[in-house]
Amino acid sequence: QLQLAESGGGLVQPGGSLRLSCAASGFTLPVYAIGWFRQAPGKEREGVSCISSSGGSTSYADSRRFTMSRDNAKNTVYLQMISLKSEDTAVYFCAAARRRYCSSYVTDYDYWGQGTQVTVSS
Repeated sequence: QLQLAESGGGLVQPGGSLRLSCAASGFTLPVYAIGWFRQAPGKEREGVSCISSSGGSTSYADSRRFTMSRDNAKNTVYLQMISLKSEDTAVYFCAAARRRYCSSYVTDYDYWGQGTQVTVSS
C-alpha cells in the first residue's frame, strides 16, 4: 500500500529554519513525481516545490528560501525552509503523482500524506 508520511513541522520564530521530511512506503520514489504543497487557513492548497521522477526539482514558491531534495536510499524527500515568515504558516503536505514530470496542480497528484503543521510566530 502506497503511503506518504510527513514530519518535521513545528513552531519556529520568524527568520528561522525547518526541514520537513516525507517518507514514502509501498513504492520507490524515482517512479513518481513528488510535490510539496501547503494550505493556510481559509486558503487553497498551493504548490511549493516538486521533484520529477528523474530527480529534477522545480520551485513554485520562493526558490531562495525553499529547497527540495530526495534521498533514494531512504525513500524520503525533504523540504528545507529558511528565513521563514509568518505567511509561511500552513499545513504542509507531500504528494505523489503517477507521472514523470512535475506539476503544481493538486488534481495531478494521486497520493497524499496527512500533512504537518508549520507555524511561524514570535
